[in-house]
Amino acid sequence: MSDSQRGNVLRYFAVILAFGGVVALGIGGYVYSGWYQIGADEPHTMPVLRVLEFLRERSIERAARDISVPALDAPQLLIAGGPDYNEMCATCHLKPGRTQSDMSVGLYPAPPDLTNHDEEHGGPEAAARRQFWIIKHGIKASGMPAWGPTHDDQRIWAMVAFLQKLPGLSEFQYQILTARGDADSGHAH
Repeated sequence: MSDSQRGNVLRYFAVILAFGGVVALGIGGYVYSGWYQIGADEPHTMPVLRVLEFLRERSIERAARDISVPALDAPQLLIAGGPDYNEMCATCHLKPGRTQSDMSVGLYPAPPDLTNHDEEHGGPEAAARRQFWIIKHGIKASGMPAWGPTHDDQRIWAMVAFLQKLPGLSEFQYQILTARGDADSGHAH
């Protein structure tokens, strides 16, 4: 490579670096300015929404990949998970017969309606791993809390078992499966 060609290559990289620096400064200045609307009553711009959704889905997929799913068809899991769902989740993710709640309407991003939501995300086992991970760890800046600090894995799997059946439940079945006695806190004794 001649000195002239080497010089052209160096100038080319210098232009690219300068352009990248200007773009980074522009983005940094915009972020620092506070002009981006962060209120939950105004949606993200489409590029920001797409990046956040992609980041969320890839992060959950990677983190949940190696979770081992236990058998979720035991009736006691369904009975144990129902009351927890009703008390901790139904306000945002709804119950059969409801299409919205004050929380589901007011949250952004909107929580999925799990009564109609039969997302497979790669099949039932992958969906169960995903649900377990989300319940245990929550999702930042979405309103979805991490239940792991207050709930053991067995209790979280019971909620996952309930979620697997929720889309097919009638209002009456839901009411029966989510009833909890006054003395039952849902915690393992």
